[in-house]
This record gives sequence, C-alpha cells and structure tokens, in this order.
Amino acid sequence: MGIRTLALIALVVGIILLGFGINSTQAVTEKVVEGVSGRYTDNTMWYILSGVAMIIGGGALFLRNKE
Repeated sequence: MGIRTLALIALVVGIILLGFGINSTQAVTEKVVEGVSGRYTDNTMWYILSGVAMIIGGGALFLRNKE
C-alpha cells in the first residue's frame, strides 16, 4: 500500500467524519445545547475538527508525494 493510497484513505475518512459532524449539528439536542451554551457538544466538535484535520493532512500528503 503506497503513500498516495493512504492519503486518499485519509481524505475519504476525513470527509466522512466532517459529514457526521455537520449532520449532528442539525440534531434537536445539539440545537438545544448550542442555544443554551452557545457552542456545540464536545463529540460534535471532535468530529468536525478531526475531519478537517484529516482532509488537510491527506490532501497535503497526496499533493506532496508525486510518485
């Protein structure tokens, strides 16, 4: 398994995690917590942040490694 394959896997997993995070922001309980505290729950933030980090890391690795 090459570096480019791992980079593509990281990109796909990052997109999926970001999708889960964005989807969970629309949940009723999430809207209540966000309305009261002004921020999302920790789980939602972890999904969003880890998804963005994996997208950036996978994209950078994919573009950097031109085999």
